Amino acid sequence: MSRNVRFATVDRMRLKARGRKAWLTAHIVSAGAWIGIDVVLAVLVFTAMLTDETSLAAVCYQALRLFAVWPVLVAGLVCLGSGMMLGLGSRYGLVRYWWVATKLVLNVVLTVLGLILLRPAVGEAAVYGESLLAGIPGVAPDLVFPPIVSPACLLAAVLLSVYKPGGRVRKARAVSG
Repeated sequence: MSRNVRFATVDRMRLKARGRKAWLTAHIVSAGAWIGIDVVLAVLVFTAMLTDETSLAAVCYQALRLFAVWPVLVAGLVCLGSGMMLGLGSRYGLVRYWWVATKLVLNVVLTVLGLILLRPAVGEAAVYGESLLAGIPGVAPDLVFPPIVSPACLLAAVLLSVYKPGGRVRKARAVSG
């Protein structure tokens, strides 16, 4: 006896409408918060870099410590968790479609980079801000790329969610057995 077996033989959980809406709300809110945090970071970084007022630059560099690491990490993890629940609980899956897999990779990479690269840079920026207030000259930390790269990647993720390009990662195939 043969029967057709789909690519994924494990029955996925299907979210009911109410659950799906709750996870989707968490996903959208966390992504929006993440984008908002990135905008705050951009304002702080570029204000610090472009101002002629030493005290304003110092305060901006020190304020990065409040906004840069833990809020980004929390928003990224909530976005990741809610996105995974939506993927597992819907027809899209986690790696069934290119657009979902790409969003997953973007989320993981940005979250990990926040811990590995942004955290030390923000620490250096806060120390630099303290030294500026004390009148000790130094070299400003290079924080240009995080407020440019992260929002650009998050915008790409939003566009992927809206347009859903690329089709399936692999076609479902029938297996005899």
